[in-house]
Amino acid sequence: MKQTTFSPENAAMLLIDHQVGTMGWVKSADLAEVKKNTLALARAAKETGMPLILTSSMEEHAQGPLFEELQQAVPEAFENRIQRAGVVDAMKDPAFSDAVKSTGRKNLIIAGITTDVCVVYPAITAIAEGYQVQVVVDGSGSPSTLADETALRRMESHGVTLTSTNQLIVELAQDWSSEHGMKLMQVLFEEVLSKQQ
Repeated sequence: MKQTTFSPENAAMLLIDHQVGTMGWVKSADLAEVKKNTLALARAAKETGMPLILTSSMEEHAQGPLFEELQQAVPEAFENRIQRAGVVDAMKDPAFSDAVKSTGRKNLIIAGITTDVCVVYPAITAIAEGYQVQVVVDGSGSPSTLADETALRRMESHGVTLTSTNQLIVELAQDWSSEHGMKLMQVLFEEVLSKQQ
């Protein structure tokens, strides 16, 4: 299948389980990097009017709430987040699946914690359901590098495209001088480039 270019007009952003508890389990990537990239993705969606769906699982347990900076960056999406009762594959949670369908978009951008549990299954399910899927690797992470790499290979073998935050934002922008391009350049600078160590 020919891959179409993702744009703010044809894609939806799905951020899965970026919860304070689950994020503490990430050892495959620098947590500060994952956080800043997640915020860049959330803001990229918000600034361009792209559908943004947040979800969390069992917030009252060890997983905890979505991290505070994400709540503050996109308060409306946070308020409307899909709170799953424990279904691992978010695409098999009726409320989440319905929210994704209601966007009318067939191109899905996914990032989440952890890659090897909360990202791999919905990404593969979405592909099976006819969506095109890009997983943002540096907005995700796993308890080990091996777990992360194994999940990424598994997703790729099912037709998921792997990308990075910078790469995705450039794809969404296409032209920095366009209205979306200028907004996305600002997001990229504020959330990522200005915070490089």
